[in-house]
Amino acid sequence: MPPSVARFWFDPSCPYTWLVSRWMREVERVRPVRVVWQVMSLSVLNENRDDDPENDPDGFLWGPARLFAAVQHRHGPEAVGRLYDRYGAMANSGDWGPIDKVLTAAGLPAELATAWDSPDHDAVLRASHTAGIGHIGDHVGTPITVVETEPGRPIAWFGPVMSRLPRGEAAGRLWDGTLLVAAADGFHELKGRPYEPPVIPR
Repeated sequence: MPPSVARFWFDPSCPYTWLVSRWMREVERVRPVRVVWQVMSLSVLNENRDDDPENDPDGFLWGPARLFAAVQHRHGPEAVGRLYDRYGAMANSGDWGPIDKVLTAAGLPAELATAWDSPDHDAVLRASHTAGIGHIGDHVGTPITVVETEPGRPIAWFGPVMSRLPRGEAAGRLWDGTLLVAAADGFHELKGRPYEPPVIPR
């Protein structure tokens, strides 16, 4: 039986999303699931708002999202996943290095680093963002996951927001439960305990 495809839309700057992405890597190991990595953007989501929910007055969040949009456009979702493995580990450890070196480590051309400061791929970024949000609505943030267990019947959800990374079979059980809940007819929202800072695996 072929693996289920989980399309995973993410903004590369969100630390909680980074944890969810590491969970998705665990899920790929313990369940018949293949993740397709696609970029979305908190900057696009929050455009034209009077407040600044991401506390990003200088627009830093555009840079990583533009870079990933360029990679998605030129090299496809598998390359996006490889880059996110490298970029996310760097960004969430605080051990920043040159973006061209991160690209090279992910097997991508170093010259893609120029996309960080360029609007050339903004149309690609907006289209990818819109595709993800279109499955669930703009009342949520990052990440969004869409799985089609039956043809023509996609299951979509935001999150799950987590502060610790489940591993192995614990990751698989969380996947099973998330899929079960999100597939329930009329399901809208489920919340847990108050937020705590993400515990980033080293």
